[in-house]
Amino acid sequence: MEIQDTKSTLQVSPRNEEKIKKIWKTALILLAITLAEFVMAFTMDRGILLYSIFIALTIWKAKYIMMEFMHLGDEAKPLFYSIIVPLIFLVWLVITLIKEGSDIFMMRW
Repeated sequence: MEIQDTKSTLQVSPRNEEKIKKIWKTALILLAITLAEFVMAFTMDRGILLYSIFIALTIWKAKYIMMEFMHLGDEAKPLFYSIIVPLIFLVWLVITLIKEGSDIFMMRW
């Protein structure tokens, strides 16, 4: 009985250099935004400015991920806006509910 040496590798043919460059560009942009958030977390004082920057950068990263990985950048603009605008209103709703909840809590004490 002979043991057959089979090594299989997954190769994409033909290799698309443009797509590979786009993936690396996307990864580097997301890495840069994450590193900026990390540096700000340890260098800035806690407060509304820091939290606002974090929220803005998180929404920007979410938009970029949706545009690149979910391929919404190639779609029609109304479809893109039908996803992004409700997200903005949802973030506004959460902030408002937290503010109102803390105000109600402070009124009871």
